[in-house]
Amino acid sequence: MTEVKLFACSASKDLSKEIAHHYDAPLGDTTLARFSDGEMQTIINESVRGSYTFFIQSTCQPHDNLVELLLWIDTARRASAGYITAVVPYFGYARQDRKDKPRVPISAKLMANMITAAGVDRIMTMDLHADQVQGFFDIPVDHLRSEAIYVPYLEKQDLSKVIFASPDVGGVKR
Repeated sequence: MTEVKLFACSASKDLSKEIAHHYDAPLGDTTLARFSDGEMQTIINESVRGSYTFFIQSTCQPHDNLVELLLWIDTARRASAGYITAVVPYFGYARQDRKDKPRVPISAKLMANMITAAGVDRIMTMDLHADQVQGFFDIPVDHLRSEAIYVPYLEKQDLSKVIFASPDVGGVKR
């Protein structure tokens, strides 16, 4: 049986602990070092050879957290991990999913390309800004929806003094 390894990245430590607890599995041993200029070095302190490897990292504050995720994926690939899954509860840059004016990037596609190029085999994410972002990846994408959790909870609450808001039209549709 192939071994499963769970790794907590710096932006999702608490979530990683909850996942590990739920599956009665330990979190993997890693070191994230920083050089004096802020550059990161990722070190996996145990063998991942041939294992199913999961990195749990939200990309809120995407600049550091996305680069960190890319480094972890590359580290695992170079350490001969068998299958690498990135668990990304919040996928940064997903709202830039199309050219809505001249001379702007499609940042969601670029991020998908970078994550794929780093060597990940699958991505799990939640509540993408737009469903079409899944199509930007050339690997399997598990797009999970939080409604299954929060809608039943909200249905049991007194919502008479609650106002729901959305940052944009796409959010209203969800």
